[in-house]
Amino acid sequence: MAPRILTLANQKGGVGKTTTAINLATALAAIGERVLIVDLDPQGNASTGLGISRLGRDVSSYDLLMGDARVAEAAVMTSVPNVAIVPSTLDLLGVELTIAQQADRAFRLRDAFKAMHELTINGQHVSYVLIDCPPSLNLLTINALVAADAVLVPLQCEFFALEGMSQLLQTIEQIRSTLNPRLSIQGVVMTMFDRRNNLSEQVLQDVRSEMGSLVYDTVIPRNVRLSEAPSYGKPALLYDLKCAGSQAYLRLATEVIRRERQLVAA
Repeated sequence: MAPRILTLANQKGGVGKTTTAINLATALAAIGERVLIVDLDPQGNASTGLGISRLGRDVSSYDLLMGDARVAEAAVMTSVPNVAIVPSTLDLLGVELTIAQQADRAFRLRDAFKAMHELTINGQHVSYVLIDCPPSLNLLTINALVAADAVLVPLQCEFFALEGMSQLLQTIEQIRSTLNPRLSIQGVVMTMFDRRNNLSEQVLQDVRSEMGSLVYDTVIPRNVRLSEAPSYGKPALLYDLKCAGSQAYLRLATEVIRRERQLVAA
């Protein structure tokens, strides 16, 4: 069975995309899924946050997009059981210039995923692919949306949370109508929620009234352990399983799987 491909996208930076990619992958793996993360951000924070040193990135997502490597060649196992990653390098900064004139420029990642069956984790096929996008709606993000089954949008609990959201929704709609008709929105996850802050509560209510049932019940709190973990090259769930952030990502993983079943059934 083909894996479900989820793209984590938001053109705003600092909203918790990478933190969500790493910890959601770990939480999904903890409940029995086999997960591949594809790091499409030239900054490579997902790769670093999973302990993949810059020297250990001989083959990267750049090679995947260029057609120079297959998924099974580019993926490296992480220290997290059942989680592999296709790491990123700064070479990705040159992708747009290199393929901008090519007719298949938006389909590079989708085409690369056709060989996904060659990749196994502990002898079994991958069940989920999470794509971590750069903070912009560029050709890398377009590739991720064209290759995906669904989009997961991390949204920070801050005053301008919904600003730019309409642009992202518009892009998703355009891609659905022209390049990838199966694309749906998996959900919106509110991140960096601060219980002591009235503004966080207000933003959460505003987003729920605007986006309705698209917003997950699970809210990711602002949590010191979540921000400390990447500097140790670990997801928060391995760094401190009992912290509020880790527990929230475990709840989010069960919600994601429940929604996936509904989306597939629909």
